[in-house]
Amino acid sequence: MAVNSGKWDDLTVRLVSAVVMVGVGLVAIWIGGWVFAGLVALIGGAMIWELVRLIGGGPNQALMLAGLAGVCLALGAVIPPGFALPLMMAPAFVGLGQLKAHRTVFMTFSAAILLASFGMVALRQDYGMAWLMWLVLVVVVTDVAGYFAGRMIGGPKFWPRVSPKKTWSGTVAGWLGAAVVGALYWQAGASGANVIGVSIAVSMASQMGDIAESAIKRRVGVKDASTLIPGHGGLLDRFDGMLGAALFLLLVAQFLVFPAGGAP
Repeated sequence: MAVNSGKWDDLTVRLVSAVVMVGVGLVAIWIGGWVFAGLVALIGGAMIWELVRLIGGGPNQALMLAGLAGVCLALGAVIPPGFALPLMMAPAFVGLGQLKAHRTVFMTFSAAILLASFGMVALRQDYGMAWLMWLVLVVVVTDVAGYFAGRMIGGPKFWPRVSPKKTWSGTVAGWLGAAVVGALYWQAGASGANVIGVSIAVSMASQMGDIAESAIKRRVGVKDASTLIPGHGGLLDRFDGMLGAALFLLLVAQFLVFPAGGAP
């Protein structure tokens, strides 16, 4: 018993932090509007701060780029999308002129962070709370199913060099959990059966986001993006999957049809 207990040492802290995050997130999603857009801008800016510090940028550079990202996200929520999109790319170019190392990493991930954040706000505004909750549920269920299956079942590692804790059992469990979420939406009449396949693809994209963030941390030799969230590390550590999923939806939105749920 003592041998296996180490697998669950971080569970209590992770659960408490998760409950707080879920509570704040659900309230913001339910209210929508400027409250949700403001929270996304705050989180997006904080993730840019973590990214800059992660790749060796100084504190002043991190604060400046984080502030710029937050302002761009806030403005992007209230102006037409055609004018908002250039703002989502702007911090990446500013960072290129400010940072001395890992510029390609910053350019790629900063653009992904802002575009994914912008996509989540657009999803809430255009299709209502139900479909944003679907996205959140798919990502959360993928993460939770992968966490418990990986520790209870174990088995071969998915990519030990980049993410030593991830197993194939946890990866597949995430897909199955996402399929269940899609099936529930289908059975509830929210969409056709295709939502099951889309849910699995979104789950895969969220796992890719997680792996990509793990690869950056391996490259720079750190365990967590920061210590902002007890038991979870930083915001990038917690929301990397959401970034991957939201970015995927933004890229394939032209192929998908979401029944408009109406946004209060």
